[in-house]
Amino acid sequence: MGWRRVCVIGVTAALTLMAAYQIWWLLRGNGIDLLEGLLLLLFVGLFAWIAQSFVSAVAGFICLLAHPHARLGLDPSDPLPVLTTRTALLMPTYNEDPERLLAGLRAIHESVTETGLGDRFDFFVLSDTTLPQIAQAEIEAVTALRAELARAGSQPGPRLYYRRRDDNIERKAGNIADWVRRFGAGWAQMLILDADSLMSGETVVRLVGAMEAHPDVALIQTFPMVVGGHTLFARMQQFSGRVYGPVVAHGIAWWQGPESNYWGHNAIIRTAAFAAHAGLPELRGLGPFRGTVLSHDFVEAALLRRGGWALYMVPSLGGSYEEGPPSLTDMLVRDRRWCQGNLQHGAVLPARGLHWVSRWHLLIGIGQYFTAPMWALLMLVGLAIPVLNARVVQDHDALATLNPTRYWREQDPERFVWVFVFTMAILLAPKLLGFVATLLDREQRRGCGGVVRISIGMLMETVVAALMAPVTMYAQSRGVVQVLAGRDSGWEVQRRDDGSLPLSALLRSYGVTTLFGCLLAIAGWIVSPMMLAWMSPVIAGLVLSIPIVALTSSPAVGHWLEQCGIFRIPEEVAPPPVLARASELRARILP
Repeated sequence: MGWRRVCVIGVTAALTLMAAYQIWWLLRGNGIDLLEGLLLLLFVGLFAWIAQSFVSAVAGFICLLAHPHARLGLDPSDPLPVLTTRTALLMPTYNEDPERLLAGLRAIHESVTETGLGDRFDFFVLSDTTLPQIAQAEIEAVTALRAELARAGSQPGPRLYYRRRDDNIERKAGNIADWVRRFGAGWAQMLILDADSLMSGETVVRLVGAMEAHPDVALIQTFPMVVGGHTLFARMQQFSGRVYGPVVAHGIAWWQGPESNYWGHNAIIRTAAFAAHAGLPELRGLGPFRGTVLSHDFVEAALLRRGGWALYMVPSLGGSYEEGPPSLTDMLVRDRRWCQGNLQHGAVLPARGLHWVSRWHLLIGIGQYFTAPMWALLMLVGLAIPVLNARVVQDHDALATLNPTRYWREQDPERFVWVFVFTMAILLAPKLLGFVATLLDREQRRGCGGVVRISIGMLMETVVAALMAPVTMYAQSRGVVQVLAGRDSGWEVQRRDDGSLPLSALLRSYGVTTLFGCLLAIAGWIVSPMMLAWMSPVIAGLVLSIPIVALTSSPAVGHWLEQCGIFRIPEEVAPPPVLARASELRARILP
């Protein structure tokens, strides 16, 4: 494992130094001034960020081609293990549709029962619901489900419990912690689910078997596949997860080893280890940096590892699913909360005794949000340097005819092109590697619609993602500023199916973004038409944000693409039983 980490970090550093040298050579002509030094610093930081993702993806690609051995003995082709301990499956909920929630839970319950080991499991619905009418509906839905399961003859088997907290302090993390303190001693393991989680009974049983066989392991994280997309945005997410995700997941599992991370759901945890070591700190900073940790999962993983326990991710197991947000709007709402939570990790970093890989996870979580303003600043500095150089020239027409691309090419034409191509290759390589890995796997290739449909899907996803990227960059940059200014993200209910918004809501959400894009376009035109052309990819995404969000949030567009087989995944062609059962149960509650 040490050599793997040396390889990942060493190759990342070598690639970054190589690119940094090329940029330094471009800038060194008349000495490096303050702006050029800032550009160099931003470029190096951002390139290191994408270089690590590239190296990790290459490792994952090689792992997929080599068909690695089953980690922790979790081989889906092996017989199911015999279990000796009891496990609790916990599904926290917050103002969710109770019938939809329990349709998924029932599908998992039935799948676990079908393994013949249902008597080793118990199910808990842990409610943090604040709306009385939904709370009453939860009680009625749980009571009805208990009666249906009893009539279906699934008893003795998994038992179903319901508990609602009066005070939802610490949100989901507090919900789980309250259960651990009050009831956890009765179960050797707890399997954490989200409101949109689905897991097959066989996968659940295998996870418990692995925990029993490896007493030094405190957590096993599965790699949940995104399913059930109805809108264009949701279908893009599930396609990306299916085609690009395995390369990324196998790569990080390869070099993280027993210091893997925790993603907050679809993971099994040793209850005693969690109770002994994973108590979250109370932050004592200002504003959003004060109080409870929002992004609790990374911190809990770090504390478990500090306690001497191993944590593994097993991306090859399968049978683990979740749903993605139905629109960019829903993703950005959730992302804003994660932004605040990840920035809070800065207060956890100095904690004594943390493993360096755990600190690395926390830094990556923080950096994920600082990269957005860094990209924006890099673009602005890259524009400011040619503009300032044009102004000092005595020719008054120099600014009007300014061409940023020509300016940078004039520094060293071949080197400029090389740096651009090299950077884009590193940036897009994880997608290309995932694409190739999918094509080389006959079953996956057919499940995703064949070579032509996968190619069309990859091209369409890349273009649409590029158009949405400026909106995401703007929202994340604004989120970082808001968090640093002391504005709390709140706790909003997540939408699960329909991501569409009326025009009035789109105007409220993206009117400022559109106006900002228009102002950038006007400023670019005033300075130089060629500058406007150079900025056009970013400006187009901002100016067109409302129609882009409306189009990608449309279930009608998503349905049409589904009929065409675009963004198809194997789980749509041949749904696993737990997915098919959940879809059947949810179809019954549709109006």
